[in-house]
Amino acid sequence: MNHSLLEQGVRKLVQVNGRARPGERVVVVADEPMTDIADPLARQLIEAGAEVVTCTIASRERDGQEPPPPVAAAMREAQLIYTPVSVSITHTRAMRAALEAGARAVLMTAYTEEILTSPGLLETDFEVQAPVCRRLGKAFTKGDRVRLTSPRGTDLRFSIKGRRANVLTNIPDPGELAPVPDIEVNVVPVEGTAEGTLIADASVPYLGIGVLREPIVCDIRDGFIIRMKGGEQAEILSRDLESHADRNCFNVAELGVGLNPNARLTGLMLDDEGVLGTVHIGIGTSHTLGGNVVAPTHYDLLMWDPTIELDGNAIQRGKEILV
Repeated sequence: MNHSLLEQGVRKLVQVNGRARPGERVVVVADEPMTDIADPLARQLIEAGAEVVTCTIASRERDGQEPPPPVAAAMREAQLIYTPVSVSITHTRAMRAALEAGARAVLMTAYTEEILTSPGLLETDFEVQAPVCRRLGKAFTKGDRVRLTSPRGTDLRFSIKGRRANVLTNIPDPGELAPVPDIEVNVVPVEGTAEGTLIADASVPYLGIGVLREPIVCDIRDGFIIRMKGGEQAEILSRDLESHADRNCFNVAELGVGLNPNARLTGLMLDDEGVLGTVHIGIGTSHTLGGNVVAPTHYDLLMWDPTIELDGNAIQRGKEILV
C-alpha cells in the first residue's frame, strides 16, 4: 500500500472534509478493529491544532446500536466528530444529540486503506460538487410526490411533503453529517405512503452482502416491505430483518441519491452509496434522518440507472441530474 497516498487521504479528511481548526474540540470514536486508521487520524488532527479526544469502544453488535453513555456525552460536547468504526453508530440517538448540539460529523464506517486511497476521496473536488447537492436538496424540500423507476422494473411512489432533505456535501456545516466519500442527498418519505416495487440490483453494503449477484425484489405497501425475494443474498437480508421481530425494520425510511462522479461500486457502504447513477432506498429507522420511525436497524438497498420524478417532472435520469 502506498503510504504517501494514505497520508494524503487522512490529511484530506482533516483539512478539506472536516476543516479542523486550531483549538476546536474534536472527538474521534473508534472501535478496536479501526485503531490503525484512528491513530494517524488523531495525529493529523493534533498537528492541525485541534483539542482531540479519542474514544475506543467495543465493536457494536449491530449497526445503529448506541455507543456507551460516556462516549455519547463526549460527542455532545464536540464541535467535530470522526467515527472510524467497523459497525455504524450513525443512526443513533447519540449522533442525533451531537448534531442538534451543533457538531459536524465525518462518518468513517468500515473505512479501509482502499477507501483512504480511492479516487472517490483523493480525486473528488467536494467544493465543486456541492452546488448540485444543494440544488437537489432544495428541490426535494419543496416537493411533494416522488416516483422512482428503473430499467429493471422498480416502480415506487411516495410523498415527501413537509420533509427537509439532508444535503451531504462532505464538507459539513454545524449540525450536518459527512459520510466521506459518499456525496449524496437524501430525504425521508412520509410514513405509510410508499407503494410499489423496489428492485435492488447494485448492492446492499451491510451484513457482508455487498455487490449483488442477482436482484432483490421488494413489494411495498403502506410504507413497509411486505415481501422480499431473490437469491442467497436476499435471504441473508430477510433473515436478519425478521430476527429483530420489529415491523419497523421493514419501514421505507429514505431515498438517497449518489452524487460522487469518482466513486466506484465496491460493496463498501461509503463507496457504494455515493456512486453517481445509483440511488438507494433505506429501510428501518428514519429518526436520525428527520423521520419518526425508530427501529433496531437501517440498511440501504442500491439500484442502478434510476429515474426520479418529482411532482411529475424528471429530476434525475441515470447519471444526469436535471435541477
